[in-house]
Amino acid sequence: MKHSTKINSISHNESSIIIEWTDREKSTFHYLWLRDNCPSDIHPTARERLFNIITVSENIKPKSYKINDEGKLEIIWNEGDHSSYFETNWLRQHCYTLKNKKKYISPYKLWDNSLNNIFKEISFECEEIMSEDECLIRWLEILYQYGISIVKNAPTEKKSGLKLLNRISHIRETFFGTPFEVINIPEPNNTAYTARGLENHTDLPYFEIPPGYQFLHCLVNNAEGGMSSIVDGFKVVEYLEKNEKKTYEILKKIDVNFINNDYTQNTVRSINSPLISLTKNGDYKEIRFNISQTGTINCEPELMEEFYKAYRRFAELIHSKKFTVNFKLNKGDVFSFDNRRVAHGRTEYNPNSGHRHLQGYYMDRDEIIGRLNYLKKIEF
Repeated sequence: MKHSTKINSISHNESSIIIEWTDREKSTFHYLWLRDNCPSDIHPTARERLFNIITVSENIKPKSYKINDEGKLEIIWNEGDHSSYFETNWLRQHCYTLKNKKKYISPYKLWDNSLNNIFKEISFECEEIMSEDECLIRWLEILYQYGISIVKNAPTEKKSGLKLLNRISHIRETFFGTPFEVINIPEPNNTAYTARGLENHTDLPYFEIPPGYQFLHCLVNNAEGGMSSIVDGFKVVEYLEKNEKKTYEILKKIDVNFINNDYTQNTVRSINSPLISLTKNGDYKEIRFNISQTGTINCEPELMEEFYKAYRRFAELIHSKKFTVNFKLNKGDVFSFDNRRVAHGRTEYNPNSGHRHLQGYYMDRDEIIGRLNYLKKIEF
């Protein structure tokens, strides 16, 4: 985003250069920050910083500074025989004084079972995503904001979901393989590979960082049953924060052990994490919820009763009609969702009544957000 605001005056103190803008805003730029961000010390193709901060002292200062004839802030430093030239638009855009004055606004749009009313608005045609960048952008925006989308009428050949996902970036491999086959099989190493119902859950909570997004590509679904369910975990957390504060605080505080002891692998995975995690801004970061992959709880004895009451309440809300959306995947649908936000499940189905075969893929959140930044030409 370009800024047309101009510099009204410029001054300095012992540690910083101070700029007053024509709109009466004021920015303070610390000397080390300015030297660290000198544009001439960014590699032109690698786009990485070349400057090493330990090559100057913590007391570096300008020998002189001015707005030069090109309208740039020119600084001649007292160390290293170096000069820096800053575009004023860049300074305004990256001003940490003004950024930290702004109230944080969450990018997330939360939902409960009322999502049923706008289900068509979060659905996209596969052909349009494949051919139009604007549709791709809108799809990624919906995925980021709502954490859920359905892509309609995708090809149904095996592994054909990769073509759609390559419009975003590369997938994340796991020991389940890519794609993983969600189908009823003998001797399964995961209950998803059975015909039984699955409680609402997030996938792979036993990884230090579980996959950010999941894509379930429906190749065929003509068996009786097998209804899909989704719940916005962030909406449930919001409800707890507003209405059941004690439960909310316990779920943030106490670590839960998540485990995977897959008989097909030579590993036993285990991680401890709270069920609810927030960002430094107090926004939602992730939920981890998977009854099947939860180990024994090992919190302080005096907190055990409180924890189990909170845990049971969280499970109750994750499965409540108030927050749950139910739907049936159709052939050619790609069910896309934020795996660290949206809990998903399904009802039992009858494998003798027909076929149900999904192919699954994972992708990290970084790939969704990074691709969206690129397509929208967002500058940092």
